[in-house]
Amino acid sequence: MTSPPYEIVYYHGVPGRGEHIRLILEEAGAPYNDLGALGWEKCGEYVNAYLKGHGGNPPYFAMPMLKHGDLIINQTPNILLYLGSRLKLCGSAPDDLYRVNALALTALDGLSNEVHDCHHPIAIALYWEDQKEESKRRSKEFVKSRLPQHLDYWERALKSASEGSHGPNPGPWLMGDTFTYADLCLDGTTFAFPKALAQAKESGKYKLLFQHYDSVKARPKIASYLASDKRQKYDWGVYRYYPENDVVAD
Repeated sequence: MTSPPYEIVYYHGVPGRGEHIRLILEEAGAPYNDLGALGWEKCGEYVNAYLKGHGGNPPYFAMPMLKHGDLIINQTPNILLYLGSRLKLCGSAPDDLYRVNALALTALDGLSNEVHDCHHPIAIALYWEDQKEESKRRSKEFVKSRLPQHLDYWERALKSASEGSHGPNPGPWLMGDTFTYADLCLDGTTFAFPKALAQAKESGKYKLLFQHYDSVKARPKIASYLASDKRQKYDWGVYRYYPENDVVAD
């Protein structure tokens, strides 16, 4: 029996947290529908229906959501965990699923949620313009203290994997020579803080990490997707760009 296509339920016109889900489906070559392509009005109808609870599924608090057959689930790491196991992108050993999940959670916390909080440091409901000064201050602190900690961690994780300290064999990915969905979770911060990331790259401290960035984007299916019309621009959403926030460490 043919597996039903996956359906991404997310906003129209913004990559956001739905981008991690698109990337894993693209890497796996799995067919999927993206409701965001339907436009604001039609997409909104589906979103409202699914958020209220649909077909025996509970109501959910927020997107992104994934519909697969009768199943509807939300929360980005939960969706990635589900897809990773089905699409064979969660490692080679039985317990690797939990190791990969831990890596993905760390990436989504530090390089997605913390970045988003820089734009809305006071309240999610307030526009950036209503908290501009606080946002700039939060961005400076993130770039100065938090971003280096995250970059250091991922450089150490990749060094460990390259030396064969974890994973089945040494290799360039977070699980050594085995590519997993965690490898798809490290991108995005470059769009919000390009100056800080350029400074980090020029420092030479994170060679493995920036090689990893380039290697992920060079994977054939990912490269094809990034060059296609399906790839939406990062201009608002999780990784929005504000020149005032684009700071570098002192």
